[in-house]
Amino acid sequence: MSAVQTVTGPVAPEQLGVTLIHEHLRFRDEAVAAQWPERYDERAEMAAAVQAVRAAKERGVQTIVDPTAMFGGRDVRFMRAVAEATGVQIVPCTGIYSYDHLPPYFANRDIDEMAEHFVADIEDGIQGTEIRAAFIKCAADAAGVSANVEKIHRAAARASLRTGVPIMAHSMPAVGTGPRQLEIFREEGVELSRVQIAHCGDSSDLGYLTALLDQGIYAGLDRYGLEVFLPIEQRNEIAAELLRRGYRSQLFLGQDFCASIDWFAPAAAEAMVAQGAVRNWSMTLIFDEVLPALREQGVFDEETFAELFIANPRRWLAG
Repeated sequence: MSAVQTVTGPVAPEQLGVTLIHEHLRFRDEAVAAQWPERYDERAEMAAAVQAVRAAKERGVQTIVDPTAMFGGRDVRFMRAVAEATGVQIVPCTGIYSYDHLPPYFANRDIDEMAEHFVADIEDGIQGTEIRAAFIKCAADAAGVSANVEKIHRAAARASLRTGVPIMAHSMPAVGTGPRQLEIFREEGVELSRVQIAHCGDSSDLGYLTALLDQGIYAGLDRYGLEVFLPIEQRNEIAAELLRRGYRSQLFLGQDFCASIDWFAPAAAEAMVAQGAVRNWSMTLIFDEVLPALREQGVFDEETFAELFIANPRRWLAG
């Protein structure tokens, strides 16, 4: 296994320890933040990130994988400051998080040129630092796998093949993006055991999920607390059944929590909580509510914990 890059330097795979696979220290539109910086409170964002990470650390978390890429406001200096303040290892990525849009810069360049940008982040460093990306992020959502989304996926695949780092692909089970995403990776020659399809836990369709898992991928059951996509109780039922069916070595649990996010005005965010669209969303929800519930169902023990939170992240990240 190769070393895993974190924002404070490379670490041996066995040093990752208990790992959360999909959480965001901060998520915001980088263009808005650049043009209207006065609309953001950097100190409050830092305080929120540190508080969330420290809470996770109190539950035994040693490493957090942060898949914030382009269009999510990726800022590795911010990530490094959080890591230094908390003592928790933060794993950064490269890639483009887009459901369809590409700026002319990338729209007018080919797949290989896009891949070169990802490779540079992996081999040289991100945003003028020596911090190197450990994996590649891409996304498909309600718009499906459009031409631009396909371009990003193919660039991610080519960069992965050149560098050996894995891929995390945001998916939307409601419109069935997963099979097409995997088809693209397969066409590009990517070994599917290096691919993680995120947000599989938004689906209650076991046929859909097992068809993906049977191709050798990792599946992220990683949006606990976002009831708008699927309630916690139903997520637990799916997780328990997948564990019963023997997929333990291919699963991740997480929250896709954002310590701060600018997608909604404060009043709208409060309304979503009041209406039940978001419930107990945090970086510790799975430890406080989910794992106890799975233990009560008899599908979760210490060996399962070690597989999902130590062995699987280490294997996916390090090969």
